Amino acid sequence: MMQDRIQPKVSGLAVADAIPLAMVYASDGDSEGVVRQALGDLGIQNPVFGIDGVRGAISDLSKKPSPRLLIVDISGADEPIAQINQLADVCEPNTGVIVIGNRNDIILYRELKNAGVVEYFFKPLSGALVSRACNAVLTGNVEQRVLRTGRLIFLLGARGGCGATTIGVRLAWHLAQTRKRLVAFLDLDLQTGDSALQFDVTPHHALREALEHPERIDELFLERGVVRVTERLDLLASEEPLDFLPAYAEDALLTLLERLRHNYRYVFVDVPVAHAALMQRVLHLPSLCFLVSDGSLVSARDVARWRLFLGPNSAERSTVHILNKANAPGSLPIEEFNRAVGKPPDITVPYDKDVAAATNLGVRRLEECHAFMRALGPALRDISGEPTESERTLLDRIIGR
Repeated sequence: MMQDRIQPKVSGLAVADAIPLAMVYASDGDSEGVVRQALGDLGIQNPVFGIDGVRGAISDLSKKPSPRLLIVDISGADEPIAQINQLADVCEPNTGVIVIGNRNDIILYRELKNAGVVEYFFKPLSGALVSRACNAVLTGNVEQRVLRTGRLIFLLGARGGCGATTIGVRLAWHLAQTRKRLVAFLDLDLQTGDSALQFDVTPHHALREALEHPERIDELFLERGVVRVTERLDLLASEEPLDFLPAYAEDALLTLLERLRHNYRYVFVDVPVAHAALMQRVLHLPSLCFLVSDGSLVSARDVARWRLFLGPNSAERSTVHILNKANAPGSLPIEEFNRAVGKPPDITVPYDKDVAAATNLGVRRLEECHAFMRALGPALRDISGEPTESERTLLDRIIGR
């Protein structure tokens, strides 16, 4: 029987260097993103991600040693139980198997459990449940507390010049200075990014080094590589020559993000629109993505295209459209803009010429643009779940809560 070959508990986390502790075969980006974060929360180093779901796992494990933890996807399988039994034939006895799929079927669940599977989860996945099951496989202690890690906030301009960086800089500054949270801001535009200018600091080459040599990323590297903006706000940015061609792999960025999430409560990632389409795995991590546009016709077109690219919202990942500079000269009327996009924006930030002027003078001048921050109040609520300034009672403000 399979339960004789696939066992749900192991005695510890030690594993031979040549054998990965965890291997994952998911068939969609959202599920891979949830699993990746769950393993990161548990401190699992360098999990291996394969392709083609359970079929890929059977093929790979027939030729190499099995990990302690194996997660396989049976979505679309005509005979999932038969394939799980094939998987049992190539798994070593101490492998704990977690299965994910797209069927909410109690009969399938019971058959998988009878076959010796540790747990079965149907999509969309819950990060907390996946973490708990993985922890049970690796330690046998289901109640062990999962380490709390930071939240990813992506900033994606529908096109250049929409103000995504300015919005991200102002939100990060507020969370660090007013809410007293530890915040990291990662600017992935290594040549022309202007987050360092807005924060009024000087970037160096640590970010480029981290992306080109992810094996060097450790606590000492981060301590020396980040630029300290304030006591609670750090920046990772570069200002490389204009003829520099970024050549880092997406895996390097995933490694960096995992490390940052363990050090900061919020990690803002400014994603250049020119590179975003090449970051599908990154953008499918559990996260909040602010898709920022202005009110132009071309922005309306691109918002619709990016929404399609990013996919629908889920419990672990959501996209929020911010219409910035609403009613600026040259913008479409709001009704026409909404028709072009296909739906109204989630957040609207009115055009304010003072914001444009303050942007050139840095975030400290942006602090003086109170209407701008009030308009971004819903974005803060989306990030932290905390009430915005306008939602707090008079008593809250008097006593400083």
